[in-house]
Amino acid sequence: MRATRTASALCAAVGSLILAALGTAPAGGASAPRDLGAPQALGTAVAAQRAAAAGIRFGACPAVEHLPAPVTCGTVSVPLDYARPRGRQIELTVSRVKAAGKHGGKRVARQGAFVFNPGGPGGNGMYFPLVRTVPEWERVGAAYDLVGYAPRGVGRSAPLSCRDPKQLGTHPTPAPTHPSESYKQERIAQAKAYARGCARRNPDLRHYTTLNNARDLDVLRAALGERTLTYMGASYGTYIGAVYAQLFPAHVRRMVFDSAVDPDPRHVWYVNNLEQSAAFERRWSDFRAWVAKHDAVYHLGKTPEEVQTAYERVSAELAREPAGGRVGPGQLQNAYLQVGYADDYWPVRARALSAYLKGDPGPLVEQAAPRAAGAAAGENSAAVYTAVECNDAPWPTDFRTWDRDTTRLARTAPFEAWDNTWTNLPCAYWTAPRQQPLDVRTRPGALPPTLVLAAERDAATPYAGARELSRRIRGSVLVTERGAGTHGVAGGANACVNGHFYAYVLEGRVPERRASSCAPHPEPTALAP
Repeated sequence: MRATRTASALCAAVGSLILAALGTAPAGGASAPRDLGAPQALGTAVAAQRAAAAGIRFGACPAVEHLPAPVTCGTVSVPLDYARPRGRQIELTVSRVKAAGKHGGKRVARQGAFVFNPGGPGGNGMYFPLVRTVPEWERVGAAYDLVGYAPRGVGRSAPLSCRDPKQLGTHPTPAPTHPSESYKQERIAQAKAYARGCARRNPDLRHYTTLNNARDLDVLRAALGERTLTYMGASYGTYIGAVYAQLFPAHVRRMVFDSAVDPDPRHVWYVNNLEQSAAFERRWSDFRAWVAKHDAVYHLGKTPEEVQTAYERVSAELAREPAGGRVGPGQLQNAYLQVGYADDYWPVRARALSAYLKGDPGPLVEQAAPRAAGAAAGENSAAVYTAVECNDAPWPTDFRTWDRDTTRLARTAPFEAWDNTWTNLPCAYWTAPRQQPLDVRTRPGALPPTLVLAAERDAATPYAGARELSRRIRGSVLVTERGAGTHGVAGGANACVNGHFYAYVLEGRVPERRASSCAPHPEPTALAP
């Protein structure tokens, strides 16, 4: 849905209503929502005011959420269409665990709600309160109510679905790095069918956008009884946070951007995905170098090139005879893509390759075979991902553009180039209206200090995106984990990064310099097969 402009007289008339409903004023460095005058801005104010009055009734979580006490669950109502705030409402599921109030035997003052979005698009954050028992999160959980939620379309929050999960195949699939013309035509047909299925099964598809995710976040803030928002977004969650900061700067208390999406509107989303594929190639190279360093353990090669040869040998053998009848080159590719997200996967993935080449396919089947139990959740997540990215921005509609760009990229970054293109190709045939991405640029003084965290060799959200976000969010400070590539670094294995995270979240302190860095966390230990 494209945000509309209204006549200047209506802008002036609506503006005072929005400011009154939101309880904001442009004085003192605060600013009104940037879509001021648009029907969606007034709709957000109306919905937030209504949510503040209603609150959230938390109780025992439904069994389907698998969230034991003391985690509680509830729902918040948001408009499907913010231009019609009194029209159809949808329910977003919310989870919470209250602040522990003590840490290390000492009482800790409650600071409010800490809301988290895990990214995606399509990620479900309902699990988040469970992190309170993780040692790295105990200090945060002592001071804050930890709040997770399922964004619109995800889980039980007005879920999207583009095809019947029962029709998802568990059969082995190919993954050619240089596909033939006939294979390309097959994937074009699949992308067209998927786009048609999304439109047919979801008549309200156009309302699933980043802009509406940001508006939903403000309604959630109000429902939680928070005058201002303390929020952490990871991955795509950083883009929601950036758009929120642009629309509702006076409502930001503290905001952490962990592993940031590049918000440059020229890059959302087509160029971002090309850059992601190039970054995955770099991280895949890091993995192969680590495996080669541990050749005495894995025997997959003493150089990254030899490790690549071993991987390609496994892929070729799986094309001839799928492991366990279920793992082909496509499943292998999906499993080993995870090494680009976290180096925790490196030892187990290397061990699986090594075992397979020694005649034991068991570990590879265990790690890579598709599971029917997760099919519905996976289909839902993919539907939301596709809907949001396709709705958010213009995409090339001529496959020749995709073919040209991906063929060129695959010459230097073959590992993920075509797989990423096939994932996003439905956007070429999307029938819902496309938006122009918001040009996120906050004014000096519009926001309190914010914190951007990034790993220098992150594959999923390349490091250039963190630098771009830091430039656009005035007053932000960028903390970089040098030489590392784990996607999502807050509350992780790096004590230096965590020190900056705690100082900001618990005390509001950021480093004095706009850019600081930490040495990388230790590489994983090799595990013998």
